[in-house]
Amino acid sequence: MLTCDSQIHLFPEGHEERAAKFGQRVIALATILADMDAAGIDRAVLVPPFPAAMQISLDAVAAHPDRFRTTAHLALDKPEAREQVKAWPDDAVVAVRVGFPPWHKVSWLDDGTADWFWPVAAEQGLPVMVWAPAQLAKLGPVAAAHPGLNLIVDHLGLFVDDKDDALDPILDELVALAAHDNVSVKASALPCATDEPYPYRGLAPRIERVVDAFGAGRVFWGTDATRLPCTYAQAVAMFTEELPFLKDDDLDLVMGGALLRRLGWDR
Repeated sequence: MLTCDSQIHLFPEGHEERAAKFGQRVIALATILADMDAAGIDRAVLVPPFPAAMQISLDAVAAHPDRFRTTAHLALDKPEAREQVKAWPDDAVVAVRVGFPPWHKVSWLDDGTADWFWPVAAEQGLPVMVWAPAQLAKLGPVAAAHPGLNLIVDHLGLFVDDKDDALDPILDELVALAAHDNVSVKASALPCATDEPYPYRGLAPRIERVVDAFGAGRVFWGTDATRLPCTYAQAVAMFTEELPFLKDDDLDLVMGGALLRRLGWDR
């Protein structure tokens, strides 16, 4: 089984305060590698949390091309974004991540800011990781209008404050997106979505619901390691040891096989 973590933020040194503002912490690349090795994780997708963090992710890919690829951070409202996106995907950048923060007074999904991007990403064959809490219903029309677009919903569509029983109405909207073959989901940062202790038994039926809806081939395990309330090894074992409905080929797919295929990261 070739495993791949679908999301790890890599912060440049000196950004501890900025990371903490969003409930994150800075973890050194050497520590990430050591945690991956100890837990038996082969690869990871780095997700720059802001534009200035992209270079450190590119440097990590260059230093460890067998272990890492990165997403690109793209500000859809910047004029230069239209040219930047034409350079991807490439050997280092396997996807782009776009965010639609729920605190924006008007979402870029509503005001037309994102409209130019979807057909370009589809034409480029560029997978798009989307962080759009409280806006999942808006992604259905995007997926339907652009069937060649490879959309990946981050963190099952959850916001950082969504926990336990609050997850269920969000998952109602998420599983509705399963009708679109070009939509998949990252089952990432899930230890953050409960107040229960490890092994987070209340999350198991909710994860099973998502896997049943999308199929194992469209669900991608991930940690979001820089804000885990548990150890990296526990974030792995939560899926590999504590979810009895995930077995054999399905476990292989969720733990990395499906993501590698979706991103075109040659196994």
